[in-house]
Amino acid sequence: MPKKNKRGFTMRRATLKDFYACAALFVLCFVYVTLPQSADAQEDDAGRGLRFDLPRNARLRVENLRGDVTVETWNEKYVALESAANEPEPPVRIGRTNQLLTVSTLIRPGTRRARTVNLKLHVPTFARLQITTAKGKVEVRGLPQSLVAQTTTGNVLLEIPAASDALITAQSRRGQIVSTLDENKQNPRTRRRILQTRLGAGNKIVRLTSLSGRITLAPLAMENGDVAATTNTEQPPVLERPQATPTPNVSVTAPSPTPEEVDEDDVIRVETDLVTLNMSVVDRTSGRGVVGLAESDFKIYEDGTEQTIRSFESSSAPFDLMLLIDLSGSTRDVVNLIRTAALRFVRAARPQDRIAVVTFAAAPVLVAPPTTDRADLRRRINAMEQPQGSTKLYDAMNFALDLIEKNSANKRRSAVILMSDGLDSSLPNVRGDGSSIPYSDILHRTEELDGVLYSLWLNTEYEAFSPEDVQPETVDTAYERMNKLAEAGGGVFYEVERLEDLAGVYERVVADIGTVYTFTYLPTDKKRDGRWRGIRVTVPQRPNLIVRGRRGYRLQ
Repeated sequence: MPKKNKRGFTMRRATLKDFYACAALFVLCFVYVTLPQSADAQEDDAGRGLRFDLPRNARLRVENLRGDVTVETWNEKYVALESAANEPEPPVRIGRTNQLLTVSTLIRPGTRRARTVNLKLHVPTFARLQITTAKGKVEVRGLPQSLVAQTTTGNVLLEIPAASDALITAQSRRGQIVSTLDENKQNPRTRRRILQTRLGAGNKIVRLTSLSGRITLAPLAMENGDVAATTNTEQPPVLERPQATPTPNVSVTAPSPTPEEVDEDDVIRVETDLVTLNMSVVDRTSGRGVVGLAESDFKIYEDGTEQTIRSFESSSAPFDLMLLIDLSGSTRDVVNLIRTAALRFVRAARPQDRIAVVTFAAAPVLVAPPTTDRADLRRRINAMEQPQGSTKLYDAMNFALDLIEKNSANKRRSAVILMSDGLDSSLPNVRGDGSSIPYSDILHRTEELDGVLYSLWLNTEYEAFSPEDVQPETVDTAYERMNKLAEAGGGVFYEVERLEDLAGVYERVVADIGTVYTFTYLPTDKKRDGRWRGIRVTVPQRPNLIVRGRRGYRLQ
């Protein structure tokens, strides 16, 4: 079988560092600009913060792990930023590429306890906005072109203008979701876990997620203080607009469609489901991955019909990566080689990617939960022990997919990197008790994965001296099943002929993940008939590029 070509990986690094001295609330800001021709940051007209031009096809990502994020949409074409912190030099970093503007807060090395930094922004209505906090609350007034807001324990408030056009999904696993969008504002209905609603044609995609916080949907408040009724006891702070900015003309009339509320134990069904695609792009000539493409470069077809892209994540967006490592039958020396390869993977991965490690034999073992703490990962990998028992590969896969679903609240992209010889003990002549879950079920779950799966097949074949030994036909079956798992998961299948090659293959996987683009779309064919729907993604203006990933799905 032909070998895969190695793929290169291009890291985008900042090339300009500018120091800006602003008002007391915004004393220190590091500005990283990767394109010199991009517009530099300027003080806004009121002199209270910074402003950044935002092209119409660009995205805005706000990451604040140190406090709150408050956003208000406006009709200007730039982003205005203010920072309020209880320390003299709040560390705020601005990163810019052609397609992405990033605003993030940093924790200085050696700081035991980071102090609070709250971010306040005005953003254009055409912005594609993504917000991430930890304990901090998220408050958004108005609807940008698209919105993804995610927090671990913070509350989320979205105030929606009248006559809005949006498909909204709100999810809080251990908190509450409250909506006052319908006519009965004095007695709002409360739900746990999930609420879905469509306003108008549902063209704008909104996803709100909190693990244990409260999510509130409410009509947009009037600027004169006549606020629509909400169930929040704390009134949200009102952003002052820069003086030169015209006030948007808004109304307090609530959108007419009533939200579709889903009970906790209900099976979630919506009229049309978003399809998520994770696709990597490779140059046909060099075999190297391609980064830096924009949403406008791609076309998506389902059964030959072009689809409208609803959301787009560039190759620079972060991933949750799960290493799923088969240690069944491994000797001490083998475990040491596998440990060394896993450490190479951690070293090669991008700093913004979270990594989890699971090992398995008869049962899966969570060595490390998803984290960006590389030092902690190294400690846990160095301390991992060899599990005992037979090989229950499919049960371990099921465990890994369950973990991904449990961590789906953070709305990061996800990838599973499976390393195994594929010899589940349920196969003929493989010793021990096999998985309780059949291969067909795992294959089906992998087809429905909203992430991507890479499979690394380790060649452990040896000569069969008796009928009781593992036969070549069984090895071939294991090989084919590992290949099909990668195909179903939209990833790549790698052959690892020698364990000594594993570290290099891991690095190739990291390089490939760095070229993955993520799309969502609402299929034009809404029938839930369970048939296979073929997917094709192209880059029409660059025919030398190959787009790899999921080839289809079933809408049940």
